[in-house]
Amino acid sequence: MQEIVGECLARRLLEWGVDTIFGLPGDGINGLMEGFRRHQERLRFVLVHHEEAAAFMATGYAKATGRLGVCAATSGPGAIHLLNGLYDAKLDHVPVLAITGMQETSVLGSHYQQEVHTTHLYQDVAAYNLMVTNPQQMPGVLDIAIRNALTKRTVAHLTFPNDLQVAAATQDPYRHVSPGEPPASSPVLSLPPVPAAQADLERAAEVLNAGTKVAMLVGVGARGARAEVLAVAEALGSPIVKTLPGKMVVPDDHPLTTGGLGLLGTRPSEELMEECDTLLMVGTSFPYAKYLPSPGQARVVQIDVDPSLIGMRLPVDAAVTADARLALQQLLPLLQNRTDRSFLARYQRERDTWLADMARLRDPGRHPVAPQYLMGCVDEAAADDAILTCDSGTIATWSARHWTIRGEREYYLSGNLATMAPGLPYAIAIQHAHPGRQVIAFVGDGGFAMLMAEFLTAVRHELPIKVIINNNNSYGQILWEQIILGYPEYAVRHRQPEADFGAWARACGAFGAKVTDAKSLPDAIRQALAHPGPALVDCDVNPNEPPMPGKVHYEQAKHFTEAFLRGQPKRMATLATVARDKINEMRP
Repeated sequence: MQEIVGECLARRLLEWGVDTIFGLPGDGINGLMEGFRRHQERLRFVLVHHEEAAAFMATGYAKATGRLGVCAATSGPGAIHLLNGLYDAKLDHVPVLAITGMQETSVLGSHYQQEVHTTHLYQDVAAYNLMVTNPQQMPGVLDIAIRNALTKRTVAHLTFPNDLQVAAATQDPYRHVSPGEPPASSPVLSLPPVPAAQADLERAAEVLNAGTKVAMLVGVGARGARAEVLAVAEALGSPIVKTLPGKMVVPDDHPLTTGGLGLLGTRPSEELMEECDTLLMVGTSFPYAKYLPSPGQARVVQIDVDPSLIGMRLPVDAAVTADARLALQQLLPLLQNRTDRSFLARYQRERDTWLADMARLRDPGRHPVAPQYLMGCVDEAAADDAILTCDSGTIATWSARHWTIRGEREYYLSGNLATMAPGLPYAIAIQHAHPGRQVIAFVGDGGFAMLMAEFLTAVRHELPIKVIINNNNSYGQILWEQIILGYPEYAVRHRQPEADFGAWARACGAFGAKVTDAKSLPDAIRQALAHPGPALVDCDVNPNEPPMPGKVHYEQAKHFTEAFLRGQPKRMATLATVARDKINEMRP
């Protein structure tokens, strides 16, 4: 059978080591689908229910494996649907290739049905962005697109007119009038770890050795450098603060870490940032400068493999462009072991107090169920190598504070885009990539409802993901953001009653449970985790539980009060919840 362009694409993807494509067919990519069909034994097409989910799946796959994520969608509306997931990949610096269809070349420019010029649409999201118009461009332009995605850790996009998709891959339709040749390439790429320059290391060591109150801030760019991060922190006598995407870099129960930073972080992490005189940033360009040391307060050393990300938030005294693991290995011998560990010891005590306060909030005696207790039940029952995916919203707060990184546990969410709804698609993709691991999606009712059809995708593909829904029947994070601005909430709660997503899971042929009281929660969680196939637990939680910041500042308290004075609904229930939380924190 003659090889068509669609098959040439599939064959080259296999040569690059791609084994999975997430997507949804359509007449705009029927030629590509035929190519995928011809290689279906080695190239799996994961059929989804919404293209947005396909892009999220490709992004989650790339985050969890470090490999190229690939998604495909038809022309026009299908390609448009991919965008949210693709921006998630771009903003979190992971490699994803998007493949879309285009109307046949003979009708372009005639306002034909679904004629959306996706190269224009994708101009901002994709580092490499091309409409393929000649079979002779293949497979060379695919190689270029993949190299761009992998080396720049971002999105690449190719769109194929549907007449080109079914053209013979060897077809040479035009006379060659230029001195150029079609791109000749091979599926080869070298990505060696980047070592640090010696002069940069010496400058960094000079700054760090001169500090007396040294703190480390580590992000997901330090993933894979756990031992090195801990060794450098031990030498510096430095507390380790983690960004939320970098939560898995070091275990949460390690004595050197004080936990996360920012609105979802811990009080000791925020306070030590206000006091430190030296900051070592590794693998992060943490965007919330409000939670970093004030300019002039601390000298800063920043290590990042991407030099364009260094110095974005704070003036930097020593810049080190390198792979995090290699740079820390090279830096360690240049550091003086710190004997005065009083700064570290003080914040270790503060950390212990904070963890005790958080444990008291996981109160099984409360009704409605405390969301902290829900996350705590999942944390206790999950395996030591479980992978948790999380949506954006209040669920991110509960998972940040009550999902414990220990053993080989991992944690993924939409970091910089902070979009709703990726938790479920992430879990599906990661379960596909790691079939032997326990994969749990911790999602809100709002995010789950957006892409809930993908639970059926998990059932149909026999992927044993576990979905835990924190159901407050509202858009909880938006609710509290309105209040923190000083305004009463508006249009953020759904009408009663809460949905029963457990019934939806059972209708799909999976395990489904609805939980409304704390007593039955632990058993429902254990049953779901033990179930051999997909499982879902929908738990109604207290809708008036505020995701309080680690440290409440005067302005936040002032705006909170203003919102209540201006007519905040449910104010008595909210105040009762806050009061109960404070009482729990003060219990011995």
